[in-house]
Amino acid sequence: MDGDYDFIVVGAGSAGGPVTARLAEAGHRVLLLEAGPRDRNPWIHVPLGFAKTFLDPAVNWKFSTDAEPHVGGRRIYWPRGKVLGGSSSINGMVYIRGVASDYDHWRQLGNAGWSFQDCLPYFRRLEDHPAGEGGLHGAGGPVGVGEITYRNALSEAFIAGGMAAGLPRNDDFNGSAQEGVGYYHLTTRNARRSSTARAYVAAAEKRPNCRVETGVLVERVEIADGRATGVRYRRGGGPAATALARREVVLCAGAINTPWLMQLSGVGPAALLREHGVDVVRDAPGVGENLQDHWGVRSAYRANAAVTVNDELGSFAGRVGAALRYALFRRGPLTISAGHVGAFAKVMPEAADPDVQLHFFPWSSDRLDRGPDPFPGFTILMNQSRPRSAGRLRIKSADPSVRPSMIANYLADEHDRRVVVEGLKMVRRIARTAPLKTFVAEERLPPPDSADDAALLDYARRQGTSAYHPVGTCRMGGDPMAVVDARLRVHGVAGLRIADASIMPTLVSGNTNAACMMIGEKAADLVLAESR
Repeated sequence: MDGDYDFIVVGAGSAGGPVTARLAEAGHRVLLLEAGPRDRNPWIHVPLGFAKTFLDPAVNWKFSTDAEPHVGGRRIYWPRGKVLGGSSSINGMVYIRGVASDYDHWRQLGNAGWSFQDCLPYFRRLEDHPAGEGGLHGAGGPVGVGEITYRNALSEAFIAGGMAAGLPRNDDFNGSAQEGVGYYHLTTRNARRSSTARAYVAAAEKRPNCRVETGVLVERVEIADGRATGVRYRRGGGPAATALARREVVLCAGAINTPWLMQLSGVGPAALLREHGVDVVRDAPGVGENLQDHWGVRSAYRANAAVTVNDELGSFAGRVGAALRYALFRRGPLTISAGHVGAFAKVMPEAADPDVQLHFFPWSSDRLDRGPDPFPGFTILMNQSRPRSAGRLRIKSADPSVRPSMIANYLADEHDRRVVVEGLKMVRRIARTAPLKTFVAEERLPPPDSADDAALLDYARRQGTSAYHPVGTCRMGGDPMAVVDARLRVHGVAGLRIADASIMPTLVSGNTNAACMMIGEKAADLVLAESR
């Protein structure tokens, strides 16, 4: 890649897209490097296509944790986007910011400029929201925020059941209150996915000062005399080469790849680096620590009527009809995301904000790659909003082709175990209300004999899985375990900044894509303020 650049951005995902676009917009010469391919796979752009990309190695890193000690020693699958747009190109598209106290807590931990009121302008700037311009929302931003158009009797019954169980109706989980039940907003525009590849990168690379390279694996940040000077990369099996950055390298590779790359570059726990023959550039013990994720537990039901997506897509004729409805009218089951109706509830008496999140699916499947179940069914996924359990990520070799060791320590904390059990009870209460019970032929999961807390916890350990929201591995702060400061500059390494989910000190109360896009928008402003 001839020449040098003002900025090199590593990772074209939820945060990397906004960072690249805003820096290029300001006139800087920017190089964006993405390990995956262009986003040409047609399933990326169809909302229900997330079920196709969920296990597709062509666009997905397909990570797994090590054996998790508190959930039966199981290895937990973590899909991560390896494509232009990163995980914003393969995720479930649910648009949730979290609650204001999530960000206020970041500020209370000493991170000036990260309260909710500080972050709100960046959420508003990225949005093209159906509510229009207002105090809590933005209009005309690059990211489409769409309303769900597909409605069916089951989804309406779940909303009525949630209200019968005591939840208020909520038509905007990003509004003045999160608690309640209603339809999710999605990162879609005209029933097509609004990834950061489409929202930011497509426009940025039309500029002569922005270069986007895909299929490029960055193996190391080059650091000389305490300053990041560029990156070493490799395309396929070709030779290693170097790109130079006059001003900064900005890592936007996500909560897994960013700390992994930092450790490979000699910035991490010194003993770990020496163990694997990596020269220590800076002893940074917090790199790879503080790994947090949402633990999701599925409740599955057989329905007593053909009112589910299983029935619509269970036959060849049904699939052809659904494809035609989508192609001609942008309607029908192909517009569904990974979360159709949602709910946020307080299940612990001391909770000030909702502490569990529910995703309702008017379909069921034991494995996404096998399609829907051959009978009418629906699913409710529950996860705790703010887990206290945390794990770590560590390199296993100096070879960039060797994947890191990861443990999230799901359910290590007693409070997390209590919340998950109470959350499963909440799901059962909703399913047993009159509006939803009308459609239930059989409770399949958890097993109906899982009647007490011990049985529900055992089920959560055996059958739960990731909600695919890993964060926190290069957390922001001023203490010795913090990796970046409040301006996202890596402690002790000049010219190196991080902008992605890894900088979160604590996990937000909901899906993480919106927060990552906000981080990208805010990071660009921080960079530009200093570059002036």
